[in-house]
Amino acid sequence: MSLTRFLAIAGFVLAALAVLAVEWAARRPDSRIPTIGDVSALVMRYDVGGIPVGRLALLSFWFWLGWHFLAR
Repeated sequence: MSLTRFLAIAGFVLAALAVLAVEWAARRPDSRIPTIGDVSALVMRYDVGGIPVGRLALLSFWFWLGWHFLAR
């Protein structure tokens, strides 16, 4: 395994651990940190002139993620 591949995998693992740590901190009692569900609900409600910009952004993000990691 090359060094760049190892660093990329390590970076994704660290990012996933950071997301899990923030989610855990958000679910503690009396926490002021929003959960991932709260943040995505806020993004999904965002409209500009009747166009669901937040939903389109989330759909575009999932499309990008699938294209880069599943279409190989």
